[in-house]
Amino acid sequence: MAITYTTLIAKIRNYTEVDSTVLTDAICDEFILDTETKISKAVDCNSDRKQSTSTFVKDNRYVLLPNDILIVRSVQHIASGTRTFLQERDLSFISEYNPGDSSGTPKYWAHWHRTNQDQYVLVAPAPSAADECQVNYIRIPEHLYSSDDTGSIPQKSTKTYLSTRATDLLFYGCMVEVYGFLKGPLDMYKLYEDKYNRELQAFVLEQMGRRRRGEYTSGVPRIPVPSPSPEQWRNMK
Repeated sequence: MAITYTTLIAKIRNYTEVDSTVLTDAICDEFILDTETKISKAVDCNSDRKQSTSTFVKDNRYVLLPNDILIVRSVQHIASGTRTFLQERDLSFISEYNPGDSSGTPKYWAHWHRTNQDQYVLVAPAPSAADECQVNYIRIPEHLYSSDDTGSIPQKSTKTYLSTRATDLLFYGCMVEVYGFLKGPLDMYKLYEDKYNRELQAFVLEQMGRRRRGEYTSGVPRIPVPSPSPEQWRNMK
C-alpha cells in the first residue's frame, strides 16, 4: 500500500511516541531524504534509470550532463540511425590518445567537471559533426515530499517509487535514522535495523535479480528443497 509524506511522518511519530516538538517536519524530512539516498547507493533500482539525448557540438569535446544525474551508465553516438557505444576511459588515456583535440567520430569518453555546478563528459576524438549523443544514467532518487517541486534537485514528488512499491523499506530505514537521532533505546534501533536489512535484501533481489532476468531465457528461479533418499528414509524409521 502506498504511503504519503504526511502519513509517513505521522507513522514515525506514532511508533516512537515522540511528538512534533522533537520530531519536527524538517527533521523527519531529513530522515526520509537520508533513507532514500542510502537505498539508492545500495540498489540499482530500475525506476532510477534514465536517458538523455542531446546533440554534439561540432569540434567541442565536452558534453553537458543532465542536472539530475548520479551515475553515468553509458554514452552512445547516434548517426544515420546507427548507435555506437563509446568506450569509457580515464582522463590520462584521453589526453594521450587525443593530445591535439583532433576531430572525428567519438570513440571514447571520460568524466569531466568544469564547474562546481555543471558536470560534463569528455569525448575523443572531438565530434566532427553535430550528431546525436545519448547518455544513459542513474538519476538522483526522487524525494518524497508534501508537494511537487519539479525545479529542485533532487526532484520532490508527492509519490515516489519507494513510497508506492517499497513502503516498508522506506519506513524501516527512516526508523533506523530516528532511533539514531533519539540515541536509543539500542534494542529498538537494532530491531528496525534488522527489519530494514531484510527488506533491503528483498528489494535487491527484486530490482537486481528477478527484474534483470527473463523467464524465457533464464528460466524460473528455483529454491532447492531437501529430499531424503530412500536409504535415508529407512534409517529415519
